[in-house]
Amino acid sequence: MLLKKEGFPEEDELVLCTVTAVQFHSVFVKLDEYNNRSGLIHISEIAPGRIRNIRDYVVEGKKVVCKVLRIDKEKGHIDLSLRRVNEAQKRNKLNQIKQEQLAEKIIEIVAKENKQDKTKLYDKLAQKLLEKYPSMFSAFEDVVLSGLDLSKFIDAKLAKQLTDAITQRIKPPEVEIGGDLMLSSHAPDGVELIKQALKEAESIKNGPLIKYKGTGVYSIWVKSEDYKSAEKVLKKAIEGLEKFSKKHKIHMEFKRIEKD
Repeated sequence: MLLKKEGFPEEDELVLCTVTAVQFHSVFVKLDEYNNRSGLIHISEIAPGRIRNIRDYVVEGKKVVCKVLRIDKEKGHIDLSLRRVNEAQKRNKLNQIKQEQLAEKIIEIVAKENKQDKTKLYDKLAQKLLEKYPSMFSAFEDVVLSGLDLSKFIDAKLAKQLTDAITQRIKPPEVEIGGDLMLSSHAPDGVELIKQALKEAESIKNGPLIKYKGTGVYSIWVKSEDYKSAEKVLKKAIEGLEKFSKKHKIHMEFKRIEKD
């Protein structure tokens, strides 16, 4: 990684580490984001319960996400925990790292095109952007979402090349909401009425995706760049279906499903 944070991490901060040595009662690691500062994980902080063989959990070279427990700046000691990081925290941290690596890859591509040193270009951008943004990726994401003008930070030619590379490789985040829709009718033309109801729901602007699941059950999902917009579309679709169903005596139920 090109990003190297100065100083020490904060207590309770999640950090990406590389295991450097495994001993009987402890594990030594380097903190990838903090200029490879050393840290220690005591065996009691590897995993809950009794540990018979510490190497069942960690080996040299393994990347692990740890939580910072204590810091002694005078001695340079950093105590870490592996067991206090849950799966969601680990997944989020690794996703952040993956995003930063993408941002760094974009810088590397543009630097290569201009026969520049990637580290120097990164540092030049970091000096300006990381004063305002928590990460390089979040700055690049703002280029996509809000049209951040990079020419305020680097020369116009590089700014355009970077902007083009960013918009090609970073897409706006999407949210998806929806659930299961139950529709049934005893009318002779009930099947056709249900098809018409669904067609009308799909035809609204930025309308939902509706798929048949079986036995009168349909999935209905809306994708958008933010929850507010998605909720607005879903609400309009469901209200339209309810109105149509009431008018044509179709039995309708909607069950919201929360995605992980």
